[in-house]
Amino acid sequence: MNRNINETELRELRGLVDEGHICLDEPMSKHTTFRIGGPAEVFMNPTLEELQSVLAFCKEREIPVTIVGNGSNLLVSDDGISGVVIKIGSNMAGIEVSGHEIYAEAGAMLAAVARTAEKHNLAGMEFASGIPGSLGGGCIMNAGAYGGELKDILTEITVITKDGEVQTIPAAEAGLEYRHSRFMESGEIVIAAKMLLTDGVEEEIREKSRGFNQSRREKQPLNFPSAGSTFKRPEGNFAGKLIEDSGLKGYQVGGAQVSEKHCGFVVNVDKATAKDVYQLITDVQRIVKEKYDVELQPEVRFLGDF
Repeated sequence: MNRNINETELRELRGLVDEGHICLDEPMSKHTTFRIGGPAEVFMNPTLEELQSVLAFCKEREIPVTIVGNGSNLLVSDDGISGVVIKIGSNMAGIEVSGHEIYAEAGAMLAAVARTAEKHNLAGMEFASGIPGSLGGGCIMNAGAYGGELKDILTEITVITKDGEVQTIPAAEAGLEYRHSRFMESGEIVIAAKMLLTDGVEEEIREKSRGFNQSRREKQPLNFPSAGSTFKRPEGNFAGKLIEDSGLKGYQVGGAQVSEKHCGFVVNVDKATAKDVYQLITDVQRIVKEKYDVELQPEVRFLGDF
């Protein structure tokens, strides 16, 4: 639902959050790793208490709400996003350690949680040390790398339900699968999670993380803005290989390009627009389907009108 927020609603929204936690017409290009995206009509980075108040207000007034994390898996329309965009970020980023357990709020960066685990001699989260996303976004898409996934270590996930209630559910009930969870459809908002790790040695954990991150630097086009792997891995194959074998390495639409370093990535090489990226993704899907009869599914989420 698209509609503009009126002056009365805006005044009331401002009264629900700290002045420094809200702004108008905020370019979403500042909040996505693609560095692409038009303005958010109202943009917020709230505390948990502010989040609950804003959600209740927007539900009552039927104001559309969009939840984002670090924006590492998003392509936002050039026209931006109407309504309220809520970033679960620095004001909801606490991390606590108790024995083998780590409890972290959804705005905590996965890399920060992994570093905390390392400092406390806790092993099992090294795979996440280089993932440029937040814990909340990671839970929603069951983030993973180098053979590890969050579902391997998550024990509990705390959410705000569509009715505004805070609930903690066992991770086993979250429907965590390859790049998927129930939260993608349920309307629940992840606000925190608990992970169970194992005993380790700080230096060994650090070395394992360094190895993963070195591999990431060598194989991935980290010198250009992107949203990570653009497509989900098709069963029994690799998206990057199918794209390269289709002759699409370096294929370009406007400022968007199929990476010459790793064809599984679409990169912003020259002030790409969301329209450029969307067209490129569509072209890749069509050509791979024609050549190999494989339907590539985007791993990137599209926000706004395309």
